[in-house]
Amino acid sequence: MTSGGDGGHGAHGKPLTRREKWEAYKKSPYLPAMVVGLIISAGAGLFAASYTYALANPTPREIPAAVVDNARAPHTREFLAGMEKALDASLQLRRYPDATQARDAIDDQKVFVIFRTVGQGVDMQVAGASGSTVAQLLEQTGATVARTLGTPLKVQDVMPLQSGDPRGLALFYISIAAVIIGFLGAIQLSVHARALNPLERILFTVSYSLLGGFAIAAIVDWGLEALDLPFAQSWAILALTMFTSGMVFTMFNTLMGRWAIIPTWGVMVLLGNPSSGGAVSWPLLPSALGHIGRWLPPGASVNAQHTAVYYQGHQYVFPYFVLAIWALVSCTVFWVWRHRHPGGRGHVPEHAATASRLRL
Repeated sequence: MTSGGDGGHGAHGKPLTRREKWEAYKKSPYLPAMVVGLIISAGAGLFAASYTYALANPTPREIPAAVVDNARAPHTREFLAGMEKALDASLQLRRYPDATQARDAIDDQKVFVIFRTVGQGVDMQVAGASGSTVAQLLEQTGATVARTLGTPLKVQDVMPLQSGDPRGLALFYISIAAVIIGFLGAIQLSVHARALNPLERILFTVSYSLLGGFAIAAIVDWGLEALDLPFAQSWAILALTMFTSGMVFTMFNTLMGRWAIIPTWGVMVLLGNPSSGGAVSWPLLPSALGHIGRWLPPGASVNAQHTAVYYQGHQYVFPYFVLAIWALVSCTVFWVWRHRHPGGRGHVPEHAATASRLRL
């Protein structure tokens, strides 16, 4: 009886080996909890770094500027040289034969400012709607250079921002709302409506995108009266942005399972929002971000809204093309590999299928 009592626990009485402890730890909730903690910590640092790097100290890189051909007077050339020096040679001067063609270049968003000679002074026309940060920088720098040189300067904003949005940030905010709520909606569908089949998941993403886009536009335009939106067009842009963002998460959820939030957050928030040109215009962003931002959904959304609100007669297909390509690629990846998505009523988890085969 004594010997039986000593070995009563059998193998369970032995201390666990390191391998056994590791296997037990991997199956416990502690490993994913620790990984989440590390990811959140790293994400917090990267979030602060990306926004600080892009937005804290906007510096001019390349500012396209129109120069009317009559701006060849010595005092105008001296003023332009002073501007280039003050802006660290960041003006890209483009010559136009007359003021009309120069103004067309502003309307087409090819330039941010027009310089022309007026008597013994200089006329500087900025476009606040093209980027309030750029316009403000040009106005301040121009005033300093004119004062230093003793050159009369007339400054005019030929494309001002709307009175309800004097800093030009409202379009950035509504685009951020569409991007973040877009993928949060997809996350909630994956948690609370897990049994949706692929087509149903896409259709419900469409439905909350249409409703969410309408809510954002209605509150900002009709409720707060912060912007006078071309309502149908802005609603469509917001809905497309939300749908694209939601499907990007769904795509990553198909490819990466429960860790899908990492690439989604990285593309949409860490990289996409700071480089969108909404808070700081692209000419003042680090050059790489200025180019990348146009090809990401947040930047495309800001660009589309910006053109729709302020440049009605000069629409561009490019931002809509970017949003459509992201949405199409995301839907295609999800549909082709839908059997890997962790939801759906017909989905059988891999471990359950394996257990079923073993029982047979």
